Amino acid sequence: MSLRDRLLGFRDSVLSNPGFQRFAAVFPLTRPIARKRAGALFDLCAGFVYSQILLACVRLRLLDQLAAGPIGAAELASRLALPLASMQLLLDAAIALGLVQRRSQDRYGLGKLGAELYGNPSVSAMIEHHAMLYGDLQDPVALLRGQSGAGQLAGYWPYAKGGATAELSSDAVAPYTALMAASQPMITQQVLHNYSFRTHRCLLDVGGGDGAFIAAVAAQAPQLHCLLFDLPAVAAKATARFSASGLSRATAIGGSFLTDPLPQGADVISLVRVIHDHDDDAAMTLLRAARAALPDDGTLVVAEPITGVRGTEAIGDAYFAFYLLAMGSGKPRTFVQFHQMLSAAGFEGIKLLPGAMPLVTSVITGRCTPKMC
Repeated sequence: MSLRDRLLGFRDSVLSNPGFQRFAAVFPLTRPIARKRAGALFDLCAGFVYSQILLACVRLRLLDQLAAGPIGAAELASRLALPLASMQLLLDAAIALGLVQRRSQDRYGLGKLGAELYGNPSVSAMIEHHAMLYGDLQDPVALLRGQSGAGQLAGYWPYAKGGATAELSSDAVAPYTALMAASQPMITQQVLHNYSFRTHRCLLDVGGGDGAFIAAVAAQAPQLHCLLFDLPAVAAKATARFSASGLSRATAIGGSFLTDPLPQGADVISLVRVIHDHDDDAAMTLLRAARAALPDDGTLVVAEPITGVRGTEAIGDAYFAFYLLAMGSGKPRTFVQFHQMLSAAGFEGIKLLPGAMPLVTSVITGRCTPKMC
């Protein structure tokens, strides 16, 4: 046993000792630390309750009501069809979580977190979606042991287990395509903050959904021709979006990267929130397909939530790890793992770009290795 292990063992024995806990709670120098740690532990215990309060606020569109200006509890109860006592209960809970704030004359307005959430519909869409995740996590031990079977998330993301994905119908892909489109602005903002497509002539966005990412990139790079590759039913939605918006320099192509070669002609390929949805074999198939589709001077841009980045430990190693486990496909990966995979697929000069909000996504770039392309 190392010295560090022995020291940590001693620490654990002290912190878990009931006598020390009682002492730390009352001794002036340790009392603030003890209270902070007790609060953190309670937040872990109560986290599900907090998430359900948040879900209630989103489903009732409470923040929409408050954004128009301060309003009283009775009026809110009438608008949201809640008993006044229940309305007051929700308001008090939302105040405690920073979503709502008391205003003058017994009225209520947005809290700091509530204002941020109201200004970000992408997060609200994910909060509503999480109801499926909560259902799949009702027995986390069974999930870890592989005893729970396919849950709601596995059905929601029908491509997760491969198979005849190219044959998925429009109805089968509609729910997750809409969710990805709703959450895309938050991701796109971070990608475009980190990487400029203005120096490229043609972008191929693989797994591009209904084209929301391409539309945003095209607005910033007017010279760029754009290709989108996704399952046929999804590509059809992108075609409709491009046609409706008059984006004539964007073309959507249907297919599956697991079985079909990627379209040729692009000098940059983007993979936005695609790799972490897939297990290693499927991810390597995609990366090798990207390498084969790029010219010698081609560039790959990967936008993913990456684990191991400071400040993202909870969302990477806890949230995404369990979400993808429930989904039945994929896993969070570190930059070292991405580097190894990209290198094995034929890319060099692999970089993790410094991002403003790695909690949302990180951006990795790599150049095509000439001798392997």
